[in-house]
Amino acid sequence: MIGYLEGNVKVVRLTHCIILVGGVGYKVFATKDYLLTLKPDSPAAFWTHLAVREDILDLYGFSDEAALRFFELLLTVSGIGPKSALAILDIASVETLRSAISTGRAEYLTKVSGIGKKTAEKIVLELREKVGAGDAGTSASLKGDEEALEALKALGYSASEARDTLRKVPAEFKNANDRLREALKLLGGR
Repeated sequence: MIGYLEGNVKVVRLTHCIILVGGVGYKVFATKDYLLTLKPDSPAAFWTHLAVREDILDLYGFSDEAALRFFELLLTVSGIGPKSALAILDIASVETLRSAISTGRAEYLTKVSGIGKKTAEKIVLELREKVGAGDAGTSASLKGDEEALEALKALGYSASEARDTLRKVPAEFKNANDRLREALKLLGGR
């Protein structure tokens, strides 16, 4: 029904924003990273998915069509609803998630609150063939992220703070040491 929205941001909250389109304010749920890029009274655009349940209509927005398609792919797994799919997209980029699923790394998905080992394995089992193979660089970056995440946690950073920082590390840094060094630079620059 609603596939794309373009308008001005009215307010930004922790889990959603209100975007004004033709005088109508739409409440759009989005990933934390995308919400952080939005500023009130500035233009914004969303590729959207309308989740319809018997008692509610929720609109989920994404910065690009690839993220929307991956979100919709996650929804095909029984037991994964829109909030869980959005939480999965919050832990890493679409390419990193594709790589984790295609290489059978279910443990990477368990980092999402509410996604246990069985559900993560189910996602991998059902989507492994559909997501295609991740490239070797993304796979190396994924391994580097896992090791750097553990190192940051050992240094006293929370798992969510470490994950959020590692998402901001450029993809050209592949190995764990480089990713950790760049993450520490980002954390030190606050």
